[in-house]
Formats: sequence, structure tokens, C-alpha cells
Amino acid sequence: MRSIGALVFPGFELLDLFGPMEMFGLLDSEFSLSLVSETGGAVASGQGPSAFADRTLDEGIEYDILFVPGGRGTRREIGNARLLDWIAQSSARAEYTLSVCTGSALLAKAGVLDGRSATTNKAAFGWVAQQGPGVNWVREARWVEDGRFITSSGVSAGMDMALGAIALMHGVETAEKVAGWGEYFWNKDRSHYPFAKARGLV
Repeated sequence: MRSIGALVFPGFELLDLFGPMEMFGLLDSEFSLSLVSETGGAVASGQGPSAFADRTLDEGIEYDILFVPGGRGTRREIGNARLLDWIAQSSARAEYTLSVCTGSALLAKAGVLDGRSATTNKAAFGWVAQQGPGVNWVREARWVEDGRFITSSGVSAGMDMALGAIALMHGVETAEKVAGWGEYFWNKDRSHYPFAKARGLV
């Protein structure tokens, strides 16, 4: 059983968080899920509805998997030294660190992606890349695996990444079963991402 600590902050993207959590949650014999925020309680998403964080940064809990979503709120949180320090410490202790969309900006700003390959939402690619000049930012990718770091492109791509992470940990057959349980068509080609061309990145 691996524990997942999924960070939430004001302005997080709903599907960035709950799409992947659905995939991991369908395999509840292998993953336990917790939402973590600075103060706990209700945290408003960028779309309005709130998520309830049952854990706080101060509890000092070590998670096997650190999960960071994106959203408009990342533009504020890159200046949150306390949050970035928690990300750096939690990532150092985690077996895997995952992000969706502009969540990789927070990982980059925390310094955990230096010398690594990563990707992000193609609509925000330039801004995210500025947060981590020491990162090899991959322009055309649905998701990127670099050791224990797995980052994905925007929004719905996070579900493909989550299934890719499940395949990495438990095998492709298990990931395919999870996708079937969720009635989701898994885009397995992590290098194919047509939105990169649409955004002028390739």
C-alpha cells in the first residue's frame, strides 16, 4: 500500500486533481489518498467548488507519492516559500513525485526538477519554463517519466499520466484494468501530444 499526499491550494484545477485521484482510487488495495493543504479544511478550486483537505503541511507526514496539481493558483503559490519548502522536503522523502499541468512550476521553483526532464501545460509552457531554467522542459509530451519524477501536460493528460504511473508500479495489465473500471480510453503514447503543435511549441 502506497500513500499519496495530494497537495491542494486555492485556485487548483479540478480535473488535474480528481482525474488522477479517480484512477489511483480505483486501485484502493494499492493506494491510500489524502488531500494536503497549508491549513486543512475547504480549499476553493479555480472553478469554484472546494475540496476538503484532511491533512496539513505541519503534520510532518511522509507520503510515498507526492502529487501536485496545477491551476491558476500556481501563479500565486510560486511565491509561497513555506509551501515550496514543504514540497522540497516531501519530494526528497517520497518514492515518486508527480505533477499535472502547471504543478510542475511549483516543483521547478522548489528546485526538485533541476537536471531532470519534465513537461507541463502547453498553454503555459513559457511561464513554467521560467520557474526552472535548470530543467530540461520537453515541449511535445503527454507525460514525461524521469526516474522517480513523473510530470504531465495539462488537465486531462493527468489521467493518462496516472495510469502510466500505475503501469510503472504495478504493470501495464493492471493499468489497463483500472482504465476499464473507469470506462476511460487510456492514451498510452506519452510522447504524442497534438496540443504542442497547436500552441506553436513544435
